[in-house]
Amino acid sequence: MPPLPRPGLLDIKPYRGGVSDAPGFDAPIKLSSNENCFGCSPAAITAMHDLEQKVERYPDGSVHLLREALAAKHDLDVERIVCGCGSDELLQLLGKAYLRDGDEVLLAQHGFLSYKLIAWQNGAVPVTAPETDMRIDAAAFLSKVSKRTRMVFLANPNNPTGYLMPGEEVRKLHAGLPEDVLLVIDGAYAEFVREEDYEGGFALVSQHKNVVATRTFSKSYGLAGLRVGWAYCPDEVAAVLNRVRSPFNVNAMAQAAALAALDDMAFLQKCVDHVAKWAPWIEAQINALGLKAFPSAGNFVLFGLQSPDEADALETFLSARGLILRGMRGFGLPGYLRMTVGTKEENKAVIAAISAFVQQ
Repeated sequence: MPPLPRPGLLDIKPYRGGVSDAPGFDAPIKLSSNENCFGCSPAAITAMHDLEQKVERYPDGSVHLLREALAAKHDLDVERIVCGCGSDELLQLLGKAYLRDGDEVLLAQHGFLSYKLIAWQNGAVPVTAPETDMRIDAAAFLSKVSKRTRMVFLANPNNPTGYLMPGEEVRKLHAGLPEDVLLVIDGAYAEFVREEDYEGGFALVSQHKNVVATRTFSKSYGLAGLRVGWAYCPDEVAAVLNRVRSPFNVNAMAQAAALAALDDMAFLQKCVDHVAKWAPWIEAQINALGLKAFPSAGNFVLFGLQSPDEADALETFLSARGLILRGMRGFGLPGYLRMTVGTKEENKAVIAAISAFVQQ
């Protein structure tokens, strides 16, 4: 008999990212993975080129320079910052470090798929809090808390719905949790948020011992291919993460590129302003076609059709024209598609194609 994995692991369906290709098109318009339509900062590219002749050297295992820059930018304690191979790795490590067999992991009904995987991988049980019209509040989460609840994942803004939980609701959620339950606030799309009362978790981390806030360079900074993210944690959680992470978990090019990108405020502002202009435009155009788009605080728009079959047909219709959106069946949303905010030309091309589909 061959070596056997942990019970239940083979029952997990592996995570699948957005489709990248459309048959017959060498360069399709890919708007399925919430990537930055402008790429990354030119300064980040220069920083990577500067390291081309130094890849035989190990990276800084403590990610010291990047952590210092993040602390300075956000006015945080550098010792509480832990960097990872994307924020995904840090979420995985939190599950590995804090979940036990039979624990419950609480997440929104249409929360990010990785949260359920993290629960299953560690023998825990995912429990979903109900949403109303793709919106969720503190009461919905707290209604599902039990004696076995160990961790709560909150993506704010949420992927794939785009919903932003108001700061007051986030603070209510935390206040209602037992002290031994870890609240993980995933701020992958935080830079796109325009509301003043945004609670991304930094203040809560500074005041409490059971909150972690994660961020990523994959979205607004356009460094998805390099996999670099970070977490702001209580001292005790940072100490745990530094014990379970790999010694050199952020490669040298990722560190250099992230450091340069962090300093290029003009590029970041360009990306944020572009999304602020075009996400509402996409929503309005889709609604005008008789479909239902949901207001989004991220760089994407979720919209629904009349039925799952119609959504599948639209996805196929678009792919045949070299336009790739993300079908939402895997997120428990058959009948819905998600569209990343692209360039002006890409956005208009997709809307024109959706219009043609609706009118046929």
